[in-house]
Amino acid sequence: MKEGIIELLKQNTSLNIIDINDILGLNTPVEFSELQKLVNEMCEEGILYHSNKDKYLLFENSHLVKGKLQLKSSGYGFILGTGLEKDIYINERDINGALDGDIVAVEVTNRRDFEGKIVKILKRNDKVIIGEVVVKDNKFYVTTNKGGSDIYIPFDNLNGAVEGHKVVVKRDEKNRNMGEIVTIIGHKNDVGVDILSYVYEYGFKPKFPDEVMLEVDNIPDSVLEKELEDRIDLRDKKVFTIDGADTKDIDDAIFCYKNDDNTYTLGVCIADVSHYVKMGSKIDIEAYERGTSVYLVDRVLPMLPHRLSNGICSLNPEVDRLALSCIMKIDSKGNVINYDICDSIIRSRKKMTYDAVNSILEKDIVPEGYEDFVDDLKTMNDLSNILRNKMIARGYIDFDTKEAKILVDEKCHPYEIKLREQRTGEKLIENFMIVANETVASSIYYRSDRVPGIYRVHDRPNEAKLQKFMDFLSTHGYSVTGKKKGKISVKDLRNIIDQIEDERVKPILNELLVRAMAKAVYSEENIGHFGLGSKCYSHFTSPIRRYPDLILHRLVKLYNGDYNYDLIDYFKKELSVMCEHTSARERDADSCERDVDKMKMAEYMEDHIGEVFEGVISGVQEFGIFVELPNSVEGLIRIEDLPGYYTFSEKAMTLYDKKSGRKFGFGDEVKVKVVKASRETSTVDFVLVKELERSEESNKTKKKVKGR
Repeated sequence: MKEGIIELLKQNTSLNIIDINDILGLNTPVEFSELQKLVNEMCEEGILYHSNKDKYLLFENSHLVKGKLQLKSSGYGFILGTGLEKDIYINERDINGALDGDIVAVEVTNRRDFEGKIVKILKRNDKVIIGEVVVKDNKFYVTTNKGGSDIYIPFDNLNGAVEGHKVVVKRDEKNRNMGEIVTIIGHKNDVGVDILSYVYEYGFKPKFPDEVMLEVDNIPDSVLEKELEDRIDLRDKKVFTIDGADTKDIDDAIFCYKNDDNTYTLGVCIADVSHYVKMGSKIDIEAYERGTSVYLVDRVLPMLPHRLSNGICSLNPEVDRLALSCIMKIDSKGNVINYDICDSIIRSRKKMTYDAVNSILEKDIVPEGYEDFVDDLKTMNDLSNILRNKMIARGYIDFDTKEAKILVDEKCHPYEIKLREQRTGEKLIENFMIVANETVASSIYYRSDRVPGIYRVHDRPNEAKLQKFMDFLSTHGYSVTGKKKGKISVKDLRNIIDQIEDERVKPILNELLVRAMAKAVYSEENIGHFGLGSKCYSHFTSPIRRYPDLILHRLVKLYNGDYNYDLIDYFKKELSVMCEHTSARERDADSCERDVDKMKMAEYMEDHIGEVFEGVISGVQEFGIFVELPNSVEGLIRIEDLPGYYTFSEKAMTLYDKKSGRKFGFGDEVKVKVVKASRETSTVDFVLVKELERSEESNKTKKKVKGR
């Protein structure tokens, strides 16, 4: 009936409930009652809008927009996910009783400045609230850093919590300003509680349920003889792994050799997690709920228990392991000529590190223990370069954004922030994983029987956002030339990025471009991967830490083995829900990791208050200037702390003082002093010490960028 109502309102601008009932041909009181219930649900979902004139219309045809409220500690907020070019600012007086995380309907009152007011709460945030227990006038409350009123906790609802505890609160259904403490995370000063607060906020669990661990106890720690039946034995191949030095959950192993006909054989062997994690088991249900592993500064929240993720599933060296292997024959131009995807048994010869591999491939320095693998690595590097050149030719975009690694001591206090580098070894593994992912995805998508599949898709960029990015380039001396009509291609974007020569601001420009692009998600419909320039792509290579990879492994085995029609029908019905869920959990994990990093960066800067640093202006807003330091820490210079009266230009991303002629813009180098930092609010405040002279390269005012 829902689809019928939507089609009806596409043909009629607005209808009251009686009109909808009559046109749909509903005759009984029971049918009318069901209709009322359904339209109310559709209003809560933001599909329909119920006007003051008691009529229903499609929300998209109303004068409102919908999105999620993000409250700030000062009381104001922003509406996220509206589809507009900017988030909508909501003054504290226009919050209208909404709480952080609520889905709301908003009337945009100032379209030029993207300001609005909340007119209706469509759906309350049903997630638990994380906060700190405080005592006021002998009463207990939980306060959050998300703004809004404190939550009153009756004494009987404290459940053992005391002042200073970080807790999980469930709001009362009838009185949203009252709640009950359901979990005590720990005292705010206890080691690691700050990170655990974010873990609970995003709905992840620090521990596995007992029933899951009971199932894990029944899984063997080593490969059994009976498990080798009907598997290809690859233990004679020179298989090894390449990972970070601290990696414990090893999904992928590789082998490679050059053939007499100038082709290459590449084997990408992936942990056969589906052999141990059976569909519908307690382990599987928990893994699906988690959706992904979460990597935080001092810990990993694994999708699977450690006995699996670091044990029998991990491709550890010198032990037999079950794998699902994609063995490809690749020609000298990087084309996959043929392939075989098979159940296999492997034995990794060595656990290599990126540092050691880079030493061999970049400096020709061979660390001890790597002597027997030098020729293999050089052959792999030759193939890696071939694959990378092919990817670049089709438009693969390497965004080259900064990624920080925060080092902490035994008390989880940050003492150093390093930038992760993607060097030769890292790119080699990335190239091999991409070609394996494409090959496996294609093996399903191009089947003649059109069976269901799960794909990693990346839609085309929003043209309006992309045009704003290119307008921004133009205001900074880049003349974007090329084709004038039609949609921009991935090759055009690649050309734009490659021709930006100012290495000082290139990573920040890349970050701006990333924001203009769609986010990659999981889907049962293949629309290709724009950023990779790939027509067919999926995630196959990390089933220990990503549930979609585990789904893909099951599909591959289903189509390669017993063709179970009931199971195929199940996936046809459920894959869309699985894709939506795992995409959402990936977003939650990304947000959790980002928030923890931001908090720890602020904590790191608490030790550097009063110190002076050089940085680059990474963003400009009407309220101030964001400055990024070389270690990727970002802080704010507030506009009231700048001498003079400044006018903001959104198009040019500048603040300009007409009287003095001073202008602050994106990419300018400045010297700043740290005046405030707070891990509680995850913020860093700077004041300007002085502007720095631009380099000769960055003083160039004109540069033509081909692409559009």
